Amino acid sequence: MSFIAILGAGTLGGTLAATLARHDRVRDLRLIDAAPGIAAGKALDIRQAGPVEEFSTRISATTHVDAVVGAKVVVVTGPAETPNTEWQNEPALKLAERVSGLNHRAPIVCAGASHGLLVEQGIARLGIDPAQILGSAPGALVSGLRALIALEAGTSPAEISINLFGVPPAHPVVAWSGASVGGCLLEERLTPTQLARLRAQVEKLWPPGPYALASSAAAVIEAIVDGESRRSFACFVGSRRGSTLGATSANVTLGRNGVKSEKPPHLSRLEQVQLENALVQQD
Repeated sequence: MSFIAILGAGTLGGTLAATLARHDRVRDLRLIDAAPGIAAGKALDIRQAGPVEEFSTRISATTHVDAVVGAKVVVVTGPAETPNTEWQNEPALKLAERVSGLNHRAPIVCAGASHGLLVEQGIARLGIDPAQILGSAPGALVSGLRALIALEAGTSPAEISINLFGVPPAHPVVAWSGASVGGCLLEERLTPTQLARLRAQVEKLWPPGPYALASSAAAVIEAIVDGESRRSFACFVGSRRGSTLGATSANVTLGRNGVKSEKPPHLSRLEQVQLENALVQQD
């Protein structure tokens, strides 16, 4: 029986588990955290909400990392002992190494705002297939942008199309020139003053909060589970420039094995220069 394994019962991990359960598109969840009782308590809370919120997703909890064996997708979040932090640096890399050794088939979704580095090092140092490890945080920034644009345009975020490239948070490149509102170019819909106001807000949207991160990660996980994403997602993926490997935000489609394809960015000349500079500065 396949399931989704969430590593970490901190704020992000617990929020993600609740989000996936409420969407009711994933059959089974397994919340994994070394802190005794915390993962079990959050799993119980979510289960008890099922009859009231009308979802049937099953959720269990364990303290053992080897419980990722057999998972369809493994998600990295952060530890319950420090609930508002994410796994970073060597502890994050050791966790990814253990997960990839235990379950070499499952895509690894790194859900934290700081996890671009984990994607990069997972590929460069651990040799994980670049298609099999990705970070979902850029999608949370895109969601924030869509909400702000919708306010300026007086419409629904669902009408907004916009993409993010580069290396957030240090060097994000927003494809403003190709952004649209209901099929019309954003630059034709909004005034220069409105566009300037939006551009000034980008750096303030990072880091996204746990609810935005959980929502973005849930969308990525559900697309992988479905096996064929009709839409694309802004994700951290491995990228190579010369002999250097990094992780950048890209527009990707997803399949059962992780990243299926990467769509080339459609940028203005200025945005292309910004992207090239971002990649150079990443080196």
